[in-house]
Amino acid sequence: MATIDISGLRHEYANGHLGLDAIDLTVRDGEFLALLGPSGSGKTTLLRTIAGFLRPAAGTLAIGGQAVAGPGTWVPPERRRLGMVFQDHAIWPHLSVAANVAYPLKLAGVARPEATARVAAVLEQVGLGDYARRKPSALSGGQRQRVALARAIVANPRALLLDEALSALDEPLRARLRLELKALTREQGLTAVHVTHDRGEALALADRVVVLNAGRIEQVGTPRDLLETPASAFVAAFVSDATAFPGTVVHGVFRPDHGGLRLPRNGVRTVGGASPSDPSARSRRAVACIAPSGVRLERAGATADPAAEATVTSALYGPHGFDVSLDWQGVPLRAHVSGWAPREGDRVRPVVERAHLFPASSGRPGTISGAAA
Repeated sequence: MATIDISGLRHEYANGHLGLDAIDLTVRDGEFLALLGPSGSGKTTLLRTIAGFLRPAAGTLAIGGQAVAGPGTWVPPERRRLGMVFQDHAIWPHLSVAANVAYPLKLAGVARPEATARVAAVLEQVGLGDYARRKPSALSGGQRQRVALARAIVANPRALLLDEALSALDEPLRARLRLELKALTREQGLTAVHVTHDRGEALALADRVVVLNAGRIEQVGTPRDLLETPASAFVAAFVSDATAFPGTVVHGVFRPDHGGLRLPRNGVRTVGGASPSDPSARSRRAVACIAPSGVRLERAGATADPAAEATVTSALYGPHGFDVSLDWQGVPLRAHVSGWAPREGDRVRPVVERAHLFPASSGRPGTISGAAA
C-alpha cells in the first residue's frame, strides 16, 4: 500500500492545451479513488501523469513517500512499482494466461519457482485458476480483463491504476466485475485510482470521487458528498443530472427567471452569496440546481398559472419506476416517478422539493436563502 501525494501539478500539451492546472490531491493509503469528469476534463491525463507516461510541467508527485516527479526529479514508469489495467486488456495473444500474468515477474528477475507460485496464487484470486494454460483467444471479455488485473497485481504494486478498465464490458458482467474488483482491492489492501466516465460506477466503487473539469478539481468527496452537498453547479449538473435555473438573489431571496419555478421554504441547500439578514446586500445572479430526485410530479389539473405546467417528452421504465424527461416552458427537466405511469405528451406539474442554490460565478459555501418570491 502507498499514499499518492500531488501538489501544484500542471501539465501542458505540445499544442498549448492545458491538461492539468494546479492539482492538489492526496490519495490515502488503501483508498479506492475514482477520477470522474467529462471528456477533456483531465482525468486520464492525471492518471497517466501518476503512472509516469506524462511528465508534468510543474508541481510535485510522490508515491509512498518517494518523490517521483518534480523539479530535478523524474522516476520512469517501470521504476514506480505500479500496476495498471487498461480498457482494452492489453494482453499478448500469443502467450498463455500464466505467461501473460508472469511477465512483470520475468522483467523483475523473480526466480521461476517463486514466479510460478505467485502466478498460481493470483489466478486463484481472480477466479482463473483452471485457465493458466489457455490462450486469450479462448477466453471471454470478462476473463481477459481478469487476466489483465492479475498481471497488474502479481508483482505486489504500491498502487493500482485503472484506465476505463470495465467500460468495454457488457452488463451484467460489468456489474459483477465491479463487485469483484472492490473485493479484491480490499483483500489486497491496494491503493487504487480508477478513471471512469460512468457516474454510477464511480459512486458505487469509490471511497472518494474526484470531479474534474477543464483540468481543475471541482470537488473531492465521498459519493454521498457529491450527491447531497455538491460544491458547484457543475458538480450538481454532471453528477446528479441537475437542471440549472438562473435567477437573481435580491437581499438573500432567490427570484428565478423561469416563471413557473417555485423553490420550497425548506429543502434548499445554499452555497455562496449574500446573507439574508444583510440589508446592504446587493442583487446578484445565481443558479438553482434541481436534480431528478428533488422533483415530484403531479398530474396537471385546473390551474391559473400555465407556466407551472410541463409536458412529458419521454418516460423510460426502470427497476425503480419511470425516468421522466420534461419540457418545462422550454427548459428540459428530469424527474423520477413511481406509483403511476406518465406518458409522452402528458401535462404535469413539477413540484420542487429539494434544490441547491449557487451564485452564478462561484461555488464557495455561504448563506443565500432558498426562499423564492
